[in-house]
Amino acid sequence: MMTKEDMVGKIAGDVGISKAKAARALATVLDGVTKSLKRGEKVTFVGFGTFQVAHRAARKGRNPRTGAMIQIPAARVPRFKPGSKLKSAVR
Repeated sequence: MMTKEDMVGKIAGDVGISKAKAARALATVLDGVTKSLKRGEKVTFVGFGTFQVAHRAARKGRNPRTGAMIQIPAARVPRFKPGSKLKSAVR
């Protein structure tokens, strides 16, 4: 498993910058993706994949503890669709 700190270390080592600068760069990328999704925009990294917002309709569910039926409200949820290069690399 790779953590955020592991990724910061990899970026810093590969690019030859300090870990502090790498952490700021990663934070900027993640913040940009988050803000774009919040506005309902699609974020595409060619070859890697696409982040987008999907709409989940309201539905009925069951409380597992009591068995009572509950209404689950509609929601906007983030989705990721991997790109062809990522799919090929994982296979």
